[in-house]
Amino acid sequence: MTSTRVPPHNQPPSREQATYRVAEELGGIELLNAQYHRQNFSRHSHEGYTVGVIENGAQKFYRTGGNHVAPQHSIILVNADEIHNGHSATEGGWSYQAMYPLPEQFEVISRELASGTSHSGAPYFPSPVVNDPELAGQLRLVFKTFENSTNRLLRETLLYSVLTKLMCKHGRRPCLPDDPAKAQRQVNLVKEFLDDFPCADVSLQELANLASFSPYHLVRAFQKAFGLPPHSYQIQARLRLAKRLIRQGHALSDAAQEAGFHDQSHFHRHFKKAMGITPGQFAKQVHP
Repeated sequence: MTSTRVPPHNQPPSREQATYRVAEELGGIELLNAQYHRQNFSRHSHEGYTVGVIENGAQKFYRTGGNHVAPQHSIILVNADEIHNGHSATEGGWSYQAMYPLPEQFEVISRELASGTSHSGAPYFPSPVVNDPELAGQLRLVFKTFENSTNRLLRETLLYSVLTKLMCKHGRRPCLPDDPAKAQRQVNLVKEFLDDFPCADVSLQELANLASFSPYHLVRAFQKAFGLPPHSYQIQARLRLAKRLIRQGHALSDAAQEAGFHDQSHFHRHFKKAMGITPGQFAKQVHP
């Protein structure tokens, strides 16, 4: 039985709503349907790409070293692990639908394209905002189909088609140097450690020792490379782990503890700022 919450007399319904779902296609892909009015996302990152369509209003967000505005009907593209934030660019807020494909999910599709093409491997999307009405319509069709249809063939066909078109029209291979600078390799060691052991109670000095940097130079080099200082990046890594544990059915308190959040209010605050909903709301939506 579904119940509808009716707001008190003369009080408008809440304009802060976010619904997460996990589709089974490609091994599991997160989907979001959201409407925000005053939500202000802090700088954060996702394991997967963000591919979203603005339905109403406009969103202002930081990505690739600058601020961008995505108007109604435009497509937002954020690369995996890329630092970004978000808030409304209009008085009335904004609403959007989004999916979060992982790099390895793009790779599954690209391997099925002709080998040796420029689209082999996970793509890089250089443009944060894309005006492509045809592709935006196809993305909306995917979201609608995933919400209303259980036909696996149809769902997979539409998803593969839209991600392939997205890669071919707007993606390119990352331009990485053949021999990365030593400093980049050193900060990569720190990032890999934080990704692999997000709950570790590690000090800045210990991370600096790992990278053979001074603590001061590590903070500067890490922030330049990844958009956040190490301690802020560690919080993002912990949030990712907590999300995975919640999706696996762990209790919220256990997920928070295992991810390294020993203060529940601290966990709740960071989760809400990064995800737009509380840990409890997320748990209810992924385990209806």
